[in-house]
Amino acid sequence: MKAFFGSMTGRVFLTLLLGILTSAALTQLAADYQRLRDFENQRDAHVLERAEQLIMATEIVPASARSIYLDVANRPGLQLQVGDMPPEAVPLTPFAASLAKRLGKGYLVASRATRPTACGVVQTQPVMYGLLSMKWEGACESIDVRLRDGAELQLSVLPPRLVGEDVDTSIILGMFLVSIAVLAYFVARMTARPFKQLAQAAQDLGQDINRPPLDLVGAIEIRQASAAFNAMQARIRQYIFQRTQMLAAITHDLQTPLTRMRLRLEKVSDTDLQDRLIGDLSAMQEMVREGLVLARSMDTTETMQMLDLDSLLEAVCADATDAGQTVTLAGKASIAVLGRPIDMRRCLVNLIDNAVKYGRDARVCVDRTNGTARIRIRDSGPGIPRSELVRVFDPFYRVETSRSRESGGTGLGLTIARNITEQHGGSISLANHSEGGLEVTLMLPTYYPNK
Repeated sequence: MKAFFGSMTGRVFLTLLLGILTSAALTQLAADYQRLRDFENQRDAHVLERAEQLIMATEIVPASARSIYLDVANRPGLQLQVGDMPPEAVPLTPFAASLAKRLGKGYLVASRATRPTACGVVQTQPVMYGLLSMKWEGACESIDVRLRDGAELQLSVLPPRLVGEDVDTSIILGMFLVSIAVLAYFVARMTARPFKQLAQAAQDLGQDINRPPLDLVGAIEIRQASAAFNAMQARIRQYIFQRTQMLAAITHDLQTPLTRMRLRLEKVSDTDLQDRLIGDLSAMQEMVREGLVLARSMDTTETMQMLDLDSLLEAVCADATDAGQTVTLAGKASIAVLGRPIDMRRCLVNLIDNAVKYGRDARVCVDRTNGTARIRIRDSGPGIPRSELVRVFDPFYRVETSRSRESGGTGLGLTIARNITEQHGGSISLANHSEGGLEVTLMLPTYYPNK
């Protein structure tokens, strides 16, 4: 769950959900407020009309029978009774003023300072599916009316009996929230999908520079981003191709003069000088060859295919043993990896050669952990200072205390191995073992277990 809300989809989902809920809540609140105010206005207009009719009808009833008539004619929300007008006068309320205007001349209408007891009880109406409530603000007051014959009446306008919703609001609210959440989720997925595709394309580009370009589909901005990504990939591929071609041309052109130099060195009479010069020339040829291998390790057109990791390790270790190296293999992964056979073999060979050159032997152990293939190659050498464990992956970098030119290294073996590993979506790390020696750990993603 934490990973989901930390992703682009989760953040867009939360933003949309909160935004839609806030907008919907404000809209519903405004609609309920307007509905309640409209209901107040309609009710006041209805009560005003009923009050006028009731007063007019009472006036034509004989004075002796008016009390009996009013007991029968009164209805909830509007009460009219015989009473005396108080001597004090207060300004007319809007409702009283409207009633006086409707009754016309001959009638005297006055507002009372005291209100009916029922007006003291706060009347509320549920809104927002019952989550909130609003106060009733319609007419609620006492009004004195003097008829044209001089009789005095007291009119009480009482608050209506407000009722809640007739349906189960919890069901409506639940359906409302679920529909908004579903809508927000699908919009978030639709919005984040192009970013996921671009991120996956960038990851695939690191593993295969020759991957097919992105399809230019979707919104205008997405198509523009895809087109820019494809152009960037083409430029990087062209740059790597040109660099590889340049290195290959340099290597090819250097081979001829280096060969002539070797032939001429054979004629040097001083044996010691001849050996030193031939050693330096061999080192130059090795560096040129390794430099070309490094360049090619970053740009390969070899097809990716499923590889049986156990079989590949057995073949590499067997070849090393046949070449006179002390190499042992332990463990079984029983898994397959997607990779380039030649590159994977070169990576493993480089790691084993390093272990044998600088640690006298190589103990290879393979297993599987958390769905990932783990290959550990340990030697019996002095190890590497902790501060140098990361720098040894830099091209041509050498730890002088443990590695020398006499060992034949060029400082490119680990760089090539790291490039190949990262192209296959894996990782490589170095650590000094607690019992002595350096241990290289190679992690490779797996795809399916062998049957």
